[in-house]
Amino acid sequence: MDNYDAYDFLEIFFSNASNDTGYSGTVVDDEVILCKKSDVVQFGAAFLPTFYYANFLMSLVGNALVLCIIYKYEKLSTVTNIFLLNLVISDLIFASSLPFWAVYHKSEWIFGRGLCKLVGSCYSIGFNSSILFLTLMTFDRYLAVVHAITAAKRRRVTYAFMSSIVVWVFSILASIKDIVFHDVMDGGEGLLCEMTGYHQKFLTKWELFGYYQQFFLFFLIPLVIVLHCYTRITIRIMFTRMREKCRAVKLIFVIVFTFFICWTPYNIVILLKAIKTSFGDQNDCSNTLDYALYVTRNFAYLYCCISPVFYTFLGKKFQNHFLKLLSKHIPCLKINVALLSTTSKTTSIRSPNTDS
Repeated sequence: MDNYDAYDFLEIFFSNASNDTGYSGTVVDDEVILCKKSDVVQFGAAFLPTFYYANFLMSLVGNALVLCIIYKYEKLSTVTNIFLLNLVISDLIFASSLPFWAVYHKSEWIFGRGLCKLVGSCYSIGFNSSILFLTLMTFDRYLAVVHAITAAKRRRVTYAFMSSIVVWVFSILASIKDIVFHDVMDGGEGLLCEMTGYHQKFLTKWELFGYYQQFFLFFLIPLVIVLHCYTRITIRIMFTRMREKCRAVKLIFVIVFTFFICWTPYNIVILLKAIKTSFGDQNDCSNTLDYALYVTRNFAYLYCCISPVFYTFLGKKFQNHFLKLLSKHIPCLKINVALLSTTSKTTSIRSPNTDS
């Protein structure tokens, strides 16, 4: 789970240890400083499993609903729907790791070395691709609204598929360290799934690389791009009164805004941990950042449940599709579906170029 799991708080710091592989059986000559984090670990064991299971179920249901709507009522002939499908896949990849982490936090790692590496990389790949697809969707809306004439020639299905492939490749490359360094080790009181197998200083450098990579490449830069795009979109809408297209822009804006509200505290804690690891006292066993990481990280995980809810209930088109699904089982909703269909047709006539 991106190298920051409950058992990370049982971390042992080695000072100038030679030939240290990171395994618990290694003999070192220098002083070993052990930070006892039993309170933090107990907090995680009591709170996290229930949260992870609930988050997994909500994410599974919400994203499955979006996939069902895309399959039944939409076509992958628009750029927006292609990006939306990829974003849902990103959320599902992330959510698929939660049941494993729930068991891990409750007891120990019981799933073997292969799943340790696979599950350890799912979080990273899911997060990286989610933020990139959100940024890509925002940039696509920027092109469609601010540069409508020029973008009409370029926003083709091929462009969407190629962009999606680039995002997935980049996300996987950024997660290679989790695949390589995650392994099973004996933590004394049970098996752990952590970054291990190499000299402690070497692992610390890669841990720092992961901190800064996540904060700058997958948070700060996307945030700047999103703010720039929505600033330009807002200015464009104010001068052109594009009310129909504004609905789609508002939907994506709410999704992106919610994402950054969920992830900003987490990334701030990540940055503080990076600063502490780089410049702080390694003998400092304070629990403050550990508790902060627990709370902010789990708050960030909620986004995987929130995003499909936004797709379904904030977008007019998805509301219509959702009511169509319900009307098959609740006959009294058929009248509302007919009314929404009429409204949708009226809107499509007024805004023929909207593909969202």
